[in-house]
Amino acid sequence: MEANTSKQSSDLGLGSASTDIGAGAHVDQYLTFMLNGEEYGVDILRVQEIKGWIPTTKIPNTPDYIRGVMNLRGAIVPIIDLRQRFAMPAIEYTATTVVIVLKVENDGAERTIGFVVDAVSDVYNVSAEQFRAAPDFGSHVHTDFIRALATVEEKMVILLDIDRLLSADQIDVPAAVH
Repeated sequence: MEANTSKQSSDLGLGSASTDIGAGAHVDQYLTFMLNGEEYGVDILRVQEIKGWIPTTKIPNTPDYIRGVMNLRGAIVPIIDLRQRFAMPAIEYTATTVVIVLKVENDGAERTIGFVVDAVSDVYNVSAEQFRAAPDFGSHVHTDFIRALATVEEKMVILLDIDRLLSADQIDVPAAVH
């Protein structure tokens, strides 16, 4: 049996992220989401929850892409707008706008951070054979936060390394909001 990508659109649960398909093929699961018409993915094991957009409390002296903080069951969580982080045109938040809350490792510490995206797309099984390296744009364009590109169901998905996304900008969330 060939290790094909299988879509699990009805399963947004946070179950096992590794599955064996066929003879020893290792497959990881990625939650995908939309930004500016492109599909991005993050390791589903990092996903803590998906929440509809609600206004945040803005923290002074933070970059524009840090929307503020949100109280999630007693934990104060910084919220980052990925559109702004990626220098994409701003849009009005709609009913499909969501915050994906992820566990992120930054400077040896685990943090919970929310990322505003246009919409959640699907959960995909992606095998290592489907990974392609990000193109090299030279030293002036940083793509360290792209884990790989993967062809999934005839389309290209950009798989993010969420830990490097944060360290690439050296985001220092104040200790008061961890």
